[in-house]
Amino acid sequence: MGGIGIGFILSGILIGLAIGFVLQKGRMCMNTAFRDSIFIKDLTLLRAYLIALIIMIIGVNVLNDLGVIRLAVQPFYPVANIVGGYIFGLGMVLTGGCGSGVWYKIGEGQFNAVLAVFGFFMGIHMTATGVLSPLYRLLKGIRVPVGGQNFPTLWHIFGTGMTVKWTVIAVLVVAIGIFVMIGKPFSAPKQKGFEWPKTGVLLGILGVIAFWAAWVWEGFPRGLSFTTPTGELFSTLLTGRAMSPSHPLVNVFPMYTMGPFKITWASLYIFTVPIGAYISAKILKEFKWKIPPVDEMLTVLGGSLLMGFGATVAGGCNIGQGLTGASTLSIGSVVATIFIILGNWTMVYFKFIKPMQDMDI
Repeated sequence: MGGIGIGFILSGILIGLAIGFVLQKGRMCMNTAFRDSIFIKDLTLLRAYLIALIIMIIGVNVLNDLGVIRLAVQPFYPVANIVGGYIFGLGMVLTGGCGSGVWYKIGEGQFNAVLAVFGFFMGIHMTATGVLSPLYRLLKGIRVPVGGQNFPTLWHIFGTGMTVKWTVIAVLVVAIGIFVMIGKPFSAPKQKGFEWPKTGVLLGILGVIAFWAAWVWEGFPRGLSFTTPTGELFSTLLTGRAMSPSHPLVNVFPMYTMGPFKITWASLYIFTVPIGAYISAKILKEFKWKIPPVDEMLTVLGGSLLMGFGATVAGGCNIGQGLTGASTLSIGSVVATIFIILGNWTMVYFKFIKPMQDMDI
């Protein structure tokens, strides 16, 4: 299991291309999904996210229980999950895109996205191994078991065993499904790309496939993520090694030798996400280089630095925690996701809603 080979290379490339293509064609940015749900009361993209989450919760847990993969549940670091998630949520509103959004928007020709990915990496690097690493270790210093479990999930609150686990999953899936169907879910205006149900289904399926592919070819079931892989890709390009010996996760994600480089499977797939998005944008005739004003670029840079810090502390971004981690029902991932949304809503209020209210006074 694991190791450089044709499967390692092809699976990384193809999954990255597919993710970029689906995200762009479905306009699937979770910053927009969370923002629009409170700002303009539009649940369209939020529904797509929840459909993907339902598919991943069921899919990855079935694969785990059949022995096809072995899920790695994140520990519960309450302070880090809350603080990191909230700061990431604040940052992605300023950036105008989430961890996955800034990557796929490069493929649309948005220079803001290029700058955001650079700032995202800088925030990740400064937090994991740089000047902010003491703060990172401090926030990660509190780890809480739940129900006697060091890697607690939601069902551990109620007990252990398959009956408890799948009862909790069933209740959660039904509740999410009911929420998705509230209102008039199919009344959203038609668009050129994928409609929200297709976007959600495809993203969920790709998320499950990514779990399996990472388990088979990388040797660790990390699934989809954009935070650590962003750091791994840039570190590989700059130093030839995906993770430095001082990186807090150096012993978690396996690295493999490819010529003069020490790479990870995730650093390979994330590289092709903008290419998949570019293919979709060209098909839809939506590719165009866009250079924003300087003040907007400074805001994006500041927001992306916050994103990098927040996601590293929280243990992942909107995808790494909001989909991949949440699909394992890790309590830490669920808490981080909740605070990502709350951070997003806080910044949306101060950046968009409050100024409009002030104008009406």
